[in-house]
Amino acid sequence: MRIGITGKLFMAIFATCMLVLITMHWGVRISFERGFIDYIKQSNEQRITMLGDALEEQYRLHGNWAFLRNNDQVVYRIVRSFEQNSDSSHNLPPKGWRSQFWIVDSQYRRLVGHSGPIPKESTRHPIHYNNQIVGWVMAAPPEKLTRNADINFDRQQKRTSWLIVALSTLLAAAVTWLLSRGLLAPVKRLVAGTHRLAAGDFSARVAASGQDELGRLAQDFNHLAISLEKNEQMRRAFMADVSHELRTPLAVLRGELEALQDGVRQPTPASISSLLAEVSTLTKLVDDLHQLSLSDLGALAYRKSSVDCVHLVHIAVAAFRERFHAKGLEIVTHLPEQATLFGDADRLNQLFNNLLENSLRYTDAGGKLEIGIEPLPEGLRIYWQDSKPGVSDEQLARIFERFYRTEGSRNRASGGAGLGLAISQNIVEAHGGTIHAQHSPFGGVRITVDFPVTLNNKAS
Repeated sequence: MRIGITGKLFMAIFATCMLVLITMHWGVRISFERGFIDYIKQSNEQRITMLGDALEEQYRLHGNWAFLRNNDQVVYRIVRSFEQNSDSSHNLPPKGWRSQFWIVDSQYRRLVGHSGPIPKESTRHPIHYNNQIVGWVMAAPPEKLTRNADINFDRQQKRTSWLIVALSTLLAAAVTWLLSRGLLAPVKRLVAGTHRLAAGDFSARVAASGQDELGRLAQDFNHLAISLEKNEQMRRAFMADVSHELRTPLAVLRGELEALQDGVRQPTPASISSLLAEVSTLTKLVDDLHQLSLSDLGALAYRKSSVDCVHLVHIAVAAFRERFHAKGLEIVTHLPEQATLFGDADRLNQLFNNLLENSLRYTDAGGKLEIGIEPLPEGLRIYWQDSKPGVSDEQLARIFERFYRTEGSRNRASGGAGLGLAISQNIVEAHGGTIHAQHSPFGGVRITVDFPVTLNNKAS
């Protein structure tokens, strides 16, 4: 039989309670027994002192011990007189002697008392006459209880003590069981939620009842479940988008090749160029997917050094200028003479090319693109802002998602595969920077990239 964590916690707390309870019971019993014996000892000492004082008066009256020798009744009458007057004058403890006592003369000859031997460690009180000790009142030390009344009282206290122990044990068991179940209820909810999560149910959530460690653990579990659910949705969307992007060019290639095979079309330079265009589209998509997977894994090689961003932007603009001119788009730059940062020149060039390609595809003919570099207190800002068409706030929030394109037709000729901005975001983050999109003052989209570097700018 396997004991669960509830049973283990119950046994641990209950065992601790029982250990404390038994220790307290043992300590109380020892304290009571010793205290009761000390009480009896003090009672006897008080009675011995009073008896000794009374015998001193009798000795003055008689001048010797002849009145007491072999006459125990004299002592008993004195003791009874003490007990009768205890409430009013003497303030004695409860009635009765708790131990044996003796009265002896100065030579330790027994006058009154038990016939047995007198213990050496007995309690003694001297009897004086004319500044001399004429006798002693002696009592046996109360090492244990001897009177029936005292023994019965001790037994009653012992039974009461064990009854309290039994009731306390039942109470401790009940409280410990409820406490262990209450403490482990959040843990059980987490265990059930973890089993659902492990089985693939990413909608599993647990109630976070409290702000303690278990409450924070439940909140972290819910955050983890939300992240896994979001990642699962992204994975499914990613697979659907990849299959969609691959299906269309492959279908076009198959149709073109079947047409050539059936003789419907002739292998002319135009048909071959069409096939090469579709192959180029597939190659570009596969390359983008490869680059994206490498950047996600952190496997992209970055050889960072001090580079001039202005020079890299000029190279990228020069490569795209003819294509922009063919579409009727104007490129305006606001660049300093030099802007140095620590980065990988090839990856930064890839970043700039992706941003230029994005503006080229989405900006209407006759519009313009403005590129600028601005110094920051502790870094460098590069911005791209183009003209119409614009995008909605919802589209801005998703613009860096994979395979997301703002136009609804999903036309590959204008929209590409939707991976360029996702790759750009990974490149920026690999350089310790941030990238975000907002509305452009020209009616299009403004992409802002901030790099944490120290600038050395000279105004152009």
